[in-house]
Amino acid sequence: MIKINGVDIAVSPSVFKPTILDFDDADSSVRTADGTLNRDRITVKRQIELEFGPIAQDKMAELLRSMKDVFFDVTYPDPMDGTVTKRMYVGNRPATFAVMDKGVLYWSGLKIILTER
Repeated sequence: MIKINGVDIAVSPSVFKPTILDFDDADSSVRTADGTLNRDRITVKRQIELEFGPIAQDKMAELLRSMKDVFFDVTYPDPMDGTVTKRMYVGNRPATFAVMDKGVLYWSGLKIILTER
């Protein structure tokens, strides 16, 4: 479902939330005295929120390494345009140590926000 640089991501997310973002010019997008909005939209971009359940250490490392570059290509199902590829970057990537089971370390609660460049 989701690819980074043409490769399927290591783990499927439990939450996949694409958002269509409008970016307006802060100086020229204003309301008049009667409340009418004058809007100057600069561009429309995409943002994807991903959340993951428990992930084994090796899969966690593979997933995080796939996003190590400053920018990378993400292919995903877009609600407006179908399957698309966008150049994106990742923000902070918090995760919580979950458990050690049979010698395998598992992480939980990884949250990722990908934003179009």
